[in-house]
Amino acid sequence: MDWLRWIGIAIAAVAVLVLGAGQLGLFRGKTPENLGVRDGRLKRPSMNPNSVSSQAHLHADNPMREVAQIAPLPATGDTQASMARLRQAIDSMAGATVVEQQPDYLYVQFESRVMRFVDDAEFWFDPAIGAIQVRSASRLGRKDLGVNRARIESIRARMGNS
Repeated sequence: MDWLRWIGIAIAAVAVLVLGAGQLGLFRGKTPENLGVRDGRLKRPSMNPNSVSSQAHLHADNPMREVAQIAPLPATGDTQASMARLRQAIDSMAGATVVEQQPDYLYVQFESRVMRFVDDAEFWFDPAIGAIQVRSASRLGRKDLGVNRARIESIRARMGNS
């Protein structure tokens, strides 16, 4: 039974190392390129099931477009009022850091508490439809276990648009 004890010690040591790596920020990933609005579009959703986008339907060549599709956030007045309400909802969320804010655009990084994984979220007030387009994606990993979708739905609820 000595070998069981050693296996337990090895598992505990690996867990401590992984947790330590997360606390050191080794799982933050790299900030994606090409964020922002280009020709009325946010960056396309990921080719893996680890993102959501209210504009996923615009990317017919992306096999994840149906999985990634999410409704835009309804406007709550004009651009300024809508973006202010969005900002208020995001400011109340743990792990949220606003990286860029413009009158009609918001880029936010969400960091998980324990492992410090970072997800990138973009929000753009689309005047053509009078709603806030959204894209949220994990930097690392093939799947996100629904974290990005749940976060956007939480923001929708916080804005009072459930």
